[in-house]
Amino acid sequence: MTSPSTATTAGRCPFTSATPAPALSPTGCPVSARAAAFDPFAPSYQQDPAATLRWAREEEPVFYSPELGYWVVTRYEDVKAVFRDNLLFSPSIALEKITPASPEVMAILQGYGFAMNRTMVNEDEPEHMARRRLLTDAFLPERLMRYEPAIRQLARQYMDRFIDKGRADLVAEMFYEIPLTIALHFLGVPDEGAEQLRQFAVAHTLNTWGRPTPEEQQAIAHNVGRFWQTAQNILDGMMAQPDGEGWMYESIRQHHLHPEVVTLSYLRSMMMAILAAAHETTSNATANAFMTLLTQRESWEAICAQPALIPNAVEECLRVAGSIVAWRRRATRETQLGGVTIPQDGKLLLVQASANFDPTHFEDPDRVDLYRENAVEHLTFGYGAHQCMGKNIGRMQMRVFLEEFVRRLPHLRLVQPQTFDFLSNTSFRGPSALWVEWEPQHNPERQAGATLTPLADFQVGPPPKDGLARTVRVLAKHTEGEQLHRFVLAPVGPGRLPHWTAGSHVDLIAGGFRRKYSLCGGTEHPGCYEVVVQREAEGRGGSRYFCDTLQVGDTLQLAGPKNLFRLDESAGRHILVAAGIGITPILAMADRLRSLGLSYELHYAGRSRQHMAWLSRVQRDHADRLRLHIKAEGQRMDLAQLLSAVDADTRVYACGPDRLIAQLEALAEHWHEGTLRFEHFSAEATALDPEKEHAFVAELQDSGLRVEVPRHQTLLQALQAAGVDVPCDCGEGLCGTCEVNVLSGDIDHRDKVLTKSERQANQRMMACCSRAVGQRIVLAL
Repeated sequence: MTSPSTATTAGRCPFTSATPAPALSPTGCPVSARAAAFDPFAPSYQQDPAATLRWAREEEPVFYSPELGYWVVTRYEDVKAVFRDNLLFSPSIALEKITPASPEVMAILQGYGFAMNRTMVNEDEPEHMARRRLLTDAFLPERLMRYEPAIRQLARQYMDRFIDKGRADLVAEMFYEIPLTIALHFLGVPDEGAEQLRQFAVAHTLNTWGRPTPEEQQAIAHNVGRFWQTAQNILDGMMAQPDGEGWMYESIRQHHLHPEVVTLSYLRSMMMAILAAAHETTSNATANAFMTLLTQRESWEAICAQPALIPNAVEECLRVAGSIVAWRRRATRETQLGGVTIPQDGKLLLVQASANFDPTHFEDPDRVDLYRENAVEHLTFGYGAHQCMGKNIGRMQMRVFLEEFVRRLPHLRLVQPQTFDFLSNTSFRGPSALWVEWEPQHNPERQAGATLTPLADFQVGPPPKDGLARTVRVLAKHTEGEQLHRFVLAPVGPGRLPHWTAGSHVDLIAGGFRRKYSLCGGTEHPGCYEVVVQREAEGRGGSRYFCDTLQVGDTLQLAGPKNLFRLDESAGRHILVAAGIGITPILAMADRLRSLGLSYELHYAGRSRQHMAWLSRVQRDHADRLRLHIKAEGQRMDLAQLLSAVDADTRVYACGPDRLIAQLEALAEHWHEGTLRFEHFSAEATALDPEKEHAFVAELQDSGLRVEVPRHQTLLQALQAAGVDVPCDCGEGLCGTCEVNVLSGDIDHRDKVLTKSERQANQRMMACCSRAVGQRIVLAL
């Protein structure tokens, strides 16, 4: 299942020429009332930034904030596009003070010798990657694995202090101190003066991303100055004996080997920055995760019952309540983003917390869904060359904490009533306290004969998707026509299945088979899913098993939903083309367009009426927009004729066999880019055959890595084994999730995602199936 990638719908000016505006942006465009009123320091935004910016995601995804002097970016694809291009969008302002320092504050900082310069966070190329390549080895999964026993031992020791009390503030008792201890150990820094470092880190956050009063600024400046001096004293001590263990010691040794790359000023700036960043983000993310799961009690009980969900629960919590709310970039030249002109030197506030709730990327985004397959695609860690290097050590700690609490305090609950307070700033978010309670007499380890839940094998990095499937029950099974069966699937237990949008699909898993099917149900079974399975006698066996074996009352596993065939509702005209079983996603699109009152026409082709699923409902609900093309009745579909009037405001959606898609691609060569959107049935000829393959080398320009891809391994597998995060969904070249950018080297395209023109451009490939033509390929990773 796939569709060619599409651009996010362009933003539109929220004013007509007659509408008065309270202010103008630097480009002269009127600023809307909501944009002018945007205040990232307001209590409502601090409590829930994603909900506060819902209006922007829906109506004005890129807007100018006169209050901040920044262009605020709120949608997923726009935020990701900015992160992806760190040349057009420079990171140089990432540590710039949101609230400019007064002369008095600057004098205080100078009195402490404060000389913060560039760090890995805010430096441009080529310096950034040159340093990152030298300093990244310590963050590889195999090296991080050695910290897991220490994290777990600390978690158990800290829990022992309060497990029999029945009440605790988890932030004060555990979630701050352990990440700080691990961070200092990782860096090689003595773990003394923890409370002072906490005060320093708060001061650093407020100084850089907060809005303190002039009086507060001066007090904060003294703490920042002391922080700087403390960091320099620590560094001087380490440099005097540079043979210790830890990341800062490795950085010092690289300084001696490559002083022109890892400069002394860089070490001094990084020493202070890393002391704050290495633990604050993990502390906040952990507290946010527990706050989220205990608030969504159903989710907490789910991981208690099924601890294998914990790795993905971490990713879902990072999506819905990540510790990094927003980051910053500067446009190095005038450009367009989301249909809005960003001037040269325009400052951008990228709100990851908003992007992570974008319904155009995440199905049912407001729901905490522990089974969400693409939760790992959240932007909390950033994206691209500047993605957080410490992401995996943070994931590791969050997972260990959840595992230990699920085993030892499954009856944990939030103290009620409780108000969560957050440090007022633009970029970092975590509750200052998290009060929980429980009945010690119900602790599992107090129960006679009780055993704690055994731990699963630990894997560093993003969670594997194989186990992300919920159990559903076959509520009904109907014959739709010749070899066609419609299944109605209901949740097992309380709750509902996630909402889905037109074009979505799910994976059905049963009998050793895993197959993708489009969702296509109407309103007859609320809270359930409906799919139609075509029994293929000569297929690979999955459809035969589902059709022949599954009966009403049976249970099976379901993964998803996920939408890779999304409907562009902003187009002026829609032409929907379906052949055979391809009607399933197309019917959902027709239903949606009719509900919105938008213009569309529906073309449905089939061998005979007996081979056409949903035919009666298609005729019932869409008769006035429907044209049938039934081969047995002499009604062949003439694509050239029915698509003769396609223009720039038309979108053509198609799903059917390869020959249909091939014909449409040929017609679309003269259409505007993005007019044709299609979805394939299957991925024939994408399977790896080691006997026919050759090995090649993938050079990762951004990472400075050289990855060997043997003939028995896909590019995706080789990249993931090297610790490179490349998301994947289908693994068959159908979905486009594993796309990587190619800088040089010819591509052996085997996917069903890219259009002909995109393949000819030789700039993108699907890592799960496509390979290099020659011996070498260079990727932008």
